[in-house]
Amino acid sequence: MSVAPPLDPSALRAAGAVTDDAIYEAFVTWVEETGISLYPAQDEAAIELMSGNNVILSTPTGTGKSLVAIAAHFTAMARGQRTFYTAPIKALVSEKFFALVDIFGAENVGMVTGDASVNGDAPIICCTAEILANIALRGGDEAPVGQVVMDEFHFYGDPDRGWAWQVPLLTLPQAQFLLLSATLGDVTELAADLSRRTGRDTAEVTGVERPVPLHYFYETTPIHETIEELLQTNQAPVYVVHFSQAAAMERAQALSSAKIATREQRDEISDLIGGFRFTTAFGKTLGRLLRLGIGVHHAGMLPKYRRLVEQLAQRGLLRVICGTDTLGVGINVPIRTVLLTALTKFDGTRMRQLNAREFHQIAGRAGRAGYDTAGTVVAQAPEHETENAAALKKAGDDPKKQKKIVRKKAPAGFVSWGEPSFQKLIASEPEPLTSHMQITAGMLLNILARGDGALDTVRKLVFDNHESRSRQFELARRALGIYRTLRDAGVVEVVDGHVRLRVDVQANFALNQPLSPYALAMFSVMSPDDAGYALDMISVVEATLDDPRAVLSQQEFLARGEAIGAMKAEGIEYDERMELVEQVTYPKPLEELLTATFETFAAAQPWIRDFEVRPKSVVRDMYERAMSFGEYVAFYKIARSEGVVLRYLSDAYRAARQTIPDELKTDELHDLIEWLGELVRQVDSSLLDEWEELVSGVENPADDVVVPPAPRRLTTNTRAFRVLVRNELFRRVQLAAREDVDALAELDPGIGADGWDDALDGYFAEHDEILTDADARSNAMLVFEGTDTRTWTVRQILHDPAGDHDWGFTATVDLDASDEAGAAVVTVISVGQL
Repeated sequence: MSVAPPLDPSALRAAGAVTDDAIYEAFVTWVEETGISLYPAQDEAAIELMSGNNVILSTPTGTGKSLVAIAAHFTAMARGQRTFYTAPIKALVSEKFFALVDIFGAENVGMVTGDASVNGDAPIICCTAEILANIALRGGDEAPVGQVVMDEFHFYGDPDRGWAWQVPLLTLPQAQFLLLSATLGDVTELAADLSRRTGRDTAEVTGVERPVPLHYFYETTPIHETIEELLQTNQAPVYVVHFSQAAAMERAQALSSAKIATREQRDEISDLIGGFRFTTAFGKTLGRLLRLGIGVHHAGMLPKYRRLVEQLAQRGLLRVICGTDTLGVGINVPIRTVLLTALTKFDGTRMRQLNAREFHQIAGRAGRAGYDTAGTVVAQAPEHETENAAALKKAGDDPKKQKKIVRKKAPAGFVSWGEPSFQKLIASEPEPLTSHMQITAGMLLNILARGDGALDTVRKLVFDNHESRSRQFELARRALGIYRTLRDAGVVEVVDGHVRLRVDVQANFALNQPLSPYALAMFSVMSPDDAGYALDMISVVEATLDDPRAVLSQQEFLARGEAIGAMKAEGIEYDERMELVEQVTYPKPLEELLTATFETFAAAQPWIRDFEVRPKSVVRDMYERAMSFGEYVAFYKIARSEGVVLRYLSDAYRAARQTIPDELKTDELHDLIEWLGELVRQVDSSLLDEWEELVSGVENPADDVVVPPAPRRLTTNTRAFRVLVRNELFRRVQLAAREDVDALAELDPGIGADGWDDALDGYFAEHDEILTDADARSNAMLVFEGTDTRTWTVRQILHDPAGDHDWGFTATVDLDASDEAGAAVVTVISVGQL
């Protein structure tokens, strides 16, 4: 696509020529200036939109739905209406925001997420479906929403989130709708209902042939042979689809011994990524695979690694990418062949076969418009079927050999699939979308905040939705129960027959972290004089965040292992050990306090019961263990999920920075928050940089830059760097408390095991133990000297039970070396009595 001028409807408005035909002509002219032509389906959808109709566009991947969305936004702007673009994930919302800024200009595009609002009054707003749903509940037909463009509309059928795609359809009769997806199925009833509610005709643009046709194959050869055949017949890039992150990584590793890329391709990749910082254990493995022309792509990866894989794929340098089915949700990985390693997946409850919608979402990624004349979809036979086929091939036409073959059976619990399953999926249309309407206290509060007529709106929401009649009565009982709870708590009252709120609901209620009001209440009762105040405040923040299951499950596994070891040492019998260990879980700081205060808060503000407080310790655990990100990931063996860990830490940083009032932030808490932000930035700055760019209005960096700029110098943020130094020193305190002189000698060879041994003998001759509590970690036990130079001197005081504080060790900190290493470079130079 060539560069075209911004798409600006102001000239139409200035000329007073805002007619359907004028809008169409202006848009088509702009499209032609980009060097492309509209497909018939795009042209049809654009004409319907410009005629004022709703459009349901259900066409295959690669048929240009994004261009129809641009036509919709242009039409709304020309008519002076606000238009909202929604997507299921923040990453897609952000990607679309920057894309629309390039087309319509920064002043005309805004974005609203739970983290930030940028240019929130712009005529085009990008947001998640939940954001728009809450705006619709609050404003209804008076909400400033003239048009809605819903991308990935098949999420309407999601059991947990589908309500957010349905609510705008029910409550925004003034809006024009454009619903987009490659896999909608039969939408006849949905179209009729949308026309009834909006008073507009609803055009269904479906049944369009793919511009790049797909060819389907079922393979019984071993998978490495299948991949080799695809490469030799010019079917690359190949996306090998797995249904677990572990399987994707194992496949990539297994392929590393095969010749995937040419020498020229490998050299080009090495040149492009030579300056890339592969800072984690997973990253170093990925770097080695990328240099072989093999990519890995899944949701557990750090954002910078996923983006790197996408950029190399766009340049045609990765001939094989091993990933998960996340490529079905707007992920920008251009591929020619999709190779499915299975036709079953675990859906969180059970193993089951893929449904038609899931299959077509994944298969539809094959074949690139403008690059390929056809796409290829291959289903790999189950392993036992492949082995049986190999045995039959080996036997040839010899009946005796064929008779001797012992056919391998499917493993126990295997959910069967085969070529008939594959053919059935190919022929099947996506299943009709199923309604999953919900009623929550938050939804009711947003409606009640409207004032007069709110009760009628609730009644319509409950009884005029897409659910069955019996299900509507269930929702009615739910709504009535919530209303009674709100009334009994004094949150609502009835005055002259009208239901009214007795409390103020903030304008962005349910748009940000839903438990933030509870967290604020908790912060106000915490005492800054407590030794553990800073970490306790972080624990309150962590209790309001979504659980990072990958971390918590490993924490629980480790805790149970340690508990079993301790019980064995105590001589507890096996049966009793197994019973007791079931009670052991991951760390939950302040659990009793948080649970009790949550109940008290919910009694006065019962809508909070839509959510639950979840005590956990990830930020706190990492801080108390004095670990770096890489050490923490390695300690819990969660390298495959390091992206999940980083997103959690990033969310915790933003929540702590935004939610904790400045007047409640002590110096230690300021230090902790700064440390957390710098930790995230040094691992992968993209999460925080994107957020801060959005808040500040800085433009998105160029997409064609493969190697992102290195994070700022580590020592620039003095406050955060001091915490990193503290962690390095406290790590030595913890080792000294355990008398692990070998580990101490590894950190500081200059002192050596003998030096530490002698020093600790002297200490323990005078004191019973080295304490590692909150006081031991405090700033009072740390003395910085010479901080006006590039080499600091620092003394760590050991916290003894008597409080004499007469032992410790002295270290130097090399700031230049720290910047180079991306970590605090600390060297202990003496240990002993101070």
